[in-house]
Formats: sequence, structure tokens, C-alpha cells
Amino acid sequence: MKTNKTLVLGLFLSLNAFAQQSNTVQLAPALDTIDTPLEDIVIIAQRKPTKISDIPGTVWVIPEKQIQQQAKNGVPLKELLAIVVPGLDIGNQGRSNYGQNIRGRSMLVMIDGVSMNSLRGISRQLDAIDPFNIQRVEVLSGASSIYGGNATGGIINIVTKRAKNYGWSGESELSTRSGLSGSRDRDLKIAQSLSYKSDKFASRISAAFQDNGAAYDANKDQVMADISQTDLQYNRTLDLIGNASYAFNDNHKISALVQYYSSSFQGDRSAYLGENLGAFTAKDKSQISMRDGFETDQKPRTDRFMTTLSYNGNNILGGQDIYVQLAHRTEKLGFHPFPGNVTLPQGKLTYMSASQQNTNYTGLKTVLSKNFDFLKLTYGIDLDFEKFNGVQNVFDHETSLASGGLVNKTAFTIDRYPTNKTFTFAGYLQAEYDITAQLQLSAGIRYQKSAIEIDDIVGSVQSTQIHMGYGKTADVIPGGKSHYDTTTANAGILYKISTDQQLWGTFSQGVNLADPAKYYGYGSYALNEQTQNWDLQSSLNVNDHPLTGLKTNQFELGYRFKTNNGFKGQISGFISNSNKTLKIDRKNYQVLVLDQRLRNMGIEAEVSYTKNNFYLGANTMILRSEVRNNGTWEKQEITSASPSKVVGYVGYTLKDFNFRLQSTQSIKLTDQDSQTLKAYNVADLMIGYKLPVGHLSLGVQNLLNTDYQTIWSKRAETLYAGYGLPELFQYNGRGRTFTLSYTYEF
Repeated sequence: MKTNKTLVLGLFLSLNAFAQQSNTVQLAPALDTIDTPLEDIVIIAQRKPTKISDIPGTVWVIPEKQIQQQAKNGVPLKELLAIVVPGLDIGNQGRSNYGQNIRGRSMLVMIDGVSMNSLRGISRQLDAIDPFNIQRVEVLSGASSIYGGNATGGIINIVTKRAKNYGWSGESELSTRSGLSGSRDRDLKIAQSLSYKSDKFASRISAAFQDNGAAYDANKDQVMADISQTDLQYNRTLDLIGNASYAFNDNHKISALVQYYSSSFQGDRSAYLGENLGAFTAKDKSQISMRDGFETDQKPRTDRFMTTLSYNGNNILGGQDIYVQLAHRTEKLGFHPFPGNVTLPQGKLTYMSASQQNTNYTGLKTVLSKNFDFLKLTYGIDLDFEKFNGVQNVFDHETSLASGGLVNKTAFTIDRYPTNKTFTFAGYLQAEYDITAQLQLSAGIRYQKSAIEIDDIVGSVQSTQIHMGYGKTADVIPGGKSHYDTTTANAGILYKISTDQQLWGTFSQGVNLADPAKYYGYGSYALNEQTQNWDLQSSLNVNDHPLTGLKTNQFELGYRFKTNNGFKGQISGFISNSNKTLKIDRKNYQVLVLDQRLRNMGIEAEVSYTKNNFYLGANTMILRSEVRNNGTWEKQEITSASPSKVVGYVGYTLKDFNFRLQSTQSIKLTDQDSQTLKAYNVADLMIGYKLPVGHLSLGVQNLLNTDYQTIWSKRAETLYAGYGLPELFQYNGRGRTFTLSYTYEF
């Protein structure tokens, strides 16, 4: 009943027309209330600087002060974005943001306009930057047709900090976080930046280092290590960023950015799987525990290097504005040792293995814009090249067995996925026509042509068997080349009631692709006893099953406004449909493309009120996701469906103090198979105090010490149900946790 009341309250607040762009009135530590108008400029919606009031769509802007208030009070990036962005799912507490969608659909995450997504669908886009280096976050909700794939739910563009003040300046931060559950329960962070700015030149360099200890739930029990997607216990993160810009004159500017991000496991404690891996082989949950002695030569980690070079020219080439960006990204992603079975002549053998997956991406993007009297044209070309390869490190069986899975030394390495290379060319055109000063029509089209090359590969199971002495050779699953093209379109109408009120309706298309690494490279084999060769019986390969884009159509109606007496709001209703659905095969975790329609319907909204030094507000995402099965609409399974949520907050500033209390309510979600994501509520308290030098922040997360299972944990239980050991995937939420931070700006 308590959950229902919360839901009704959130709907009442939302449907009273308010919600706002996510610059909702907030307090930075010991700073004034944020009050950003609807004239705020964003890049994300049109790929050029555009006023929010000129955008026919749902846009949220989370400014630096709001991000830093959450982060300095201990809220991690995935979680803080879910609190301040109404359409974004509640964040996971591990390394992965798997299943964290916008409006129930996949999201595209960018840093300064460079995509963190890859064709290989690994969900670590938000394990990519420290909040210390974020200036603002722009969010476009819903399908987008002017970007590439994986933007069917929305887009998050993380904008990095630049030099703000003329001359030399900088920022120092020191913080600690703990649930007071023992000496291992502590996180430490130190960060430093140095900036310089003149009339023509600006530069900023920064380093943010964080060292995590253990995490404990509301019952003071250590949270089980996530051996499926890896978590952030005993993790060390280093985020190094340097950027510089130079303005030749008012019309020509260049800028560059270099980032190195490393996030890796550095502990010696992890999941113990019982004597001789008995917890796994006998499905015996009593043998599972967290123990010291973990050791592996392939550490769970994220290593990423990114560089960009950009040019902006104004009023050139016949009065056009031009934006050009060249970007390169290299990343290596390592996973936790994970148990599996392989069939040998003597029977099934349990062994440990871990994958490492590598991506190299290079992209060139060009945007041109021309304003006529009543017509605005934006057009451009995108060129993208990506290469992916993934290997599997199979560990020495006897060593893993004797240590219960704690000690893992690589015995041999095999190809886990087929190496794939993609080249994509895309061109797009977007037009805006002002019928009157208040009424605007817009429409656009994007054409994308992609070439995919898949290498031959021997099935990973057969490779493992051969290395273990079962069979001598194996046929390859043939690769090949494939081309496909996709055309997406959008159209919208925007009515400007006033500079502080807009009403819009839009149609937009987005496109997803099946992960080629998990779509291809699977085959059925049989051992030829005479030749000891694994003969390929059948396979899914490029020539027989070329990839195509999975298109999503979205319709949206929305309204936003801001008043002089303190109210701000934004609300949108939407429905999105796809003719096909992506699903994971729970036997071998291959990605499947099903001829099932998928639809999402919902309301995304936020409302806030500010008076002097006081503010309060609420945001909500009410969502229903369904698939069409045998002529009947059924609830989408919880491994993919997003639960609804309601977030409420209130804050006050009193002289040098400021306070914020926020509450996040996840709504119960049950799918067609009666699998349930349970409802839960978590509250956070934030206190800031302005010192004579610097400012102090004290945050209390999970203030009421709520005992709950995370959303990812329940999804993992379902995805890995074939292992018959749900307790291995029982990742409870962190209990009451305290954060103390000190920040000094000079």
C-alpha cells in the first residue's frame, strides 16, 4: 500500500503538467539555488548548439552543480543519473550498466559527442569517467534518427569540464565513504585539476583516483562478488583528462581532448565456490561464501584511451557554421573468472575461464548548418570504423578446483568470439521551418550504409575440448562479408506558447543491431571418431543470415514550462514500436533476433517548485513494455523490461548550510512468467557547509538502511537460471553508507 501511495503521488505531481528539464532547482554544496531557463543551450538534440525552447522533444540538462552535489555526497554516476533523469532506469551498483535503459529501450552514451557504445554490446558505457571531470550531462529521451545505432531509447552526452576562469585556477577534492561495517568497508578518493584560460587559449588537466574497499548490505553482510559482469569492490579507478582549445578569431576554433581511464580489481577477496567447486557442481548454496585468497592473472578491469580533435567554424562557406570532429577510442575489457562445464570422454568437467574483449574505434563526423530567413538546414556525414576481437582465458583446472575458484592461472587462450570489422557511412539532413514566430515544423532523414566483415572461427566449446585432449582438429565456422543499409526519419511540430512554454508532437525512428560477436560464431558439431576432427553440422553465418537494422518507431506528445513564481515542469507521453525483438538464449547466451513485436508506452515527467532558499520536486517514469506472442500482447520479461519509478526531493539553504533529502521508489514489475522485480525505496540525505576555505559535504546514502535486492541481481538470477544456483547472483543493495568530502577551488 505504501508503494501504491507513492506511485499515486508521483503521478498526481507529474500529470499536473509540470516536470522540468533536469536543471531542476538544486543546490550545490554551500552554493546558491540553480535556476536555469528554457533558453539553455544544448548540443545533443540537433548536433549543433540549440536552445531547449527550440527543440520539439524531451531534453534534460543536468548542470555541474547538480552533478557535483550528488557525487560529493557519495552517489555514484550510474545512480545519480537515474535520480536526476526521469526516463533513465535505476542504476546498477556494479561495473556494468546492463539493462539500464531510457524509456525501456537501449541508450547511446557519449563523452563530448564520442560514442561509448560499440557493436559488441558490453554495458560499461558509464564505467568511463569520474564525476569530478563532468561539466554537465545532456539527455535526449526517446528514439533518435539523426544519430547511429543503439539510440532507440535515448541519448546521454557527458560534457567534460573546461577551464572556466581567466588565468590559473584549479580544484582539489578529498573524500571517504564507509558503511562502518569493518576495516574493509571504506572507499577513498582524491582528485586534482589545474586550468588556465586567456582570450584565445584555454586548457585543463586533471587526475581523479578512487580506491574502493568492500561493500556491505543492510544486515552488515558483505555483498556477494558479481562474477558475471564484475562489480566495484576492491576496485581502483584512475581518470586522467587533458584538454585544450585555441580560438584563432571569432569564427575559427580548434580543441583537443585526451583521456585515459582505468578501472581495475586490486583485491584478494572474492566468491568461494566450495571444495572442488562443489557449490557449482552440486548446486549447493551452503558452500558459497566470500573469502580471502583470490588470485588471477587476468584481472577484471576496464582500460580505455580516447582522443578527439575538433574544429568549429562560423559564418564560412556561404554563411554556414561547420563542426568537425575526429575521434579515436581503444578499450580493453576484462571479466571475472566464471565457472562452466565442458564435455570430455570421461564425462563433464567443471572449469574456470574469463574473457577479454578489445575494441578499436575511429570516427569522423562533420556537421554543417545554415540559417535562412525562415528555414534552418543542418546536414552532415559520419564515417565510423570499428574492430572487435574477444578471447577466452581458460584457467588451469587443478589449481581452480583446489582453491574453490579463488586461484586462477591461465592454461591456454582461445578465440571466444569471431573478430569483426565494420565500416559505416551515414549522411543526414535536418530541416526546421518557422511557419510563424510561434509555430515550427521540423523533419529529417538519415541514410546509413554499413559493411561488416566476420572472420572464421572454431567454436569456443570445441576449442576448449581440443586443448583438453578431446579431438584434435575442428572445422571453422565460416565468416564472410555483408552489407546492409538503414534509413530513418523524423518529423515534429513545436508550438511556442511563450518563451517559457512549449508544446510539441513528434515522430522519430531509431535503429538497433544484433551484436555480431554474439550473433555469429555459433555452430553445431559432431566428433568424427576416425579423424578426431570436430565436423561442423550447421552454423549461423554471415552469408546465410546477414544483419539488418531493427527499427523502432516512436510517437511523442510533450509540454514544458517555467513560471515567474517558482514552478518548472516537463511532461511527455510516448509509445514506441518495433517489429523485431532481441533476446538472449539462456543456454549459450547467443543473441537471437525474434519476429516478435515490442512496444513501450509511458509517461516521463518532472515538476519542481522554488521559493527563496527552499525547493521541492518529483520526477517519474511510468512504463509498460509488451511483446506480441501468438497474437497476444504479453509483458516483456524482466531481463529486458524496465520498472517504473518515482523520485521525490526537498532542499533548503540556511546561511552557510544547505540540505537535501531525496527518495527513490522502484515500482514492482512482474513479467508474463511471474518473475518479479520487487519494489523498494531508498532515501538519501545530503548536508553541505561552506567553510572559510573550501566546503564540506556529508552524505548519507540509504538513510533508512533498506534491505533490498538490486535490479541487476534479479535479472542475473533469471539470465543464469540454468546454473541452478540463484544464491550465486544474490547481490544485495548497499546498506546505510556515509560519505565525507572536502572540496577547495582556487
